[in-house]
Amino acid sequence: MNFIRKIVKTQSSEDKEFYFELKNLLNFTPKKISKYKKAFTHRSVHLIDKNGNPINYERLEFLGDSILGAVIAAYLYKKVPSGSEGYLTQMRSKIVSREHLNELGKDLELIRFVKSNIDKKTVGDNIHGNIFEALVGAIYLDKGYNTAQKFIYENVILPYIDIEKLEGKITSYKGLIIEWCQKKKKKYKFDTYEDSGNENIKHFSVKISIDGQQIAKGRATSKKKAEEQASKRVYYTFQKEISMS
Repeated sequence: MNFIRKIVKTQSSEDKEFYFELKNLLNFTPKKISKYKKAFTHRSVHLIDKNGNPINYERLEFLGDSILGAVIAAYLYKKVPSGSEGYLTQMRSKIVSREHLNELGKDLELIRFVKSNIDKKTVGDNIHGNIFEALVGAIYLDKGYNTAQKFIYENVILPYIDIEKLEGKITSYKGLIIEWCQKKKKKYKFDTYEDSGNENIKHFSVKISIDGQQIAKGRATSKKKAEEQASKRVYYTFQKEISMS
């Protein structure tokens, strides 16, 4: 208790508010608040430390990604003793997919802590997953592996992981379509091009052809998203054949 008083006494009112909200979120007492503040600092703020190194969440994101992957891998190894290396790798990929991490970040409302010089509404969905990983990295540096592992169990594994549901979850429609085409010896072609139209934001369009016949189109703000959108439409066109293959 004296330790908490000592931390709070030396903080500004803004830091005190951040500290108590963070403590509430984490379910443990953080020690080095600077680690967590860094985890929520966007590169657009352009902060640097005394050595000229940038202060933002990107390095913590890298660290958190590794910790998260290790904890999930250990969990799956114990949970599914019959799982092959390929199966375990696929399941881990589904759990730590960008889509899933973005959902986690949103559910925890981590965006409320972020400091950025860019409007939070325009930074894109991936920021939610990025700061979740950065938070895991900050926890590891502040409290060690065991505390980071406990946080992941409480916020990822227990509330979200259902092995049976994950087994049937598709994480990449493009990958699925390519695999199916190769298996069935079908020729496929992704024709992707920049398509800004009358909008200020750059868009990409994609057309997917199979055996010389155009099957579906997709359009989005990134090449990857456009390909996934079109691939998803191809999947639903051939869903019956794909599920039987």
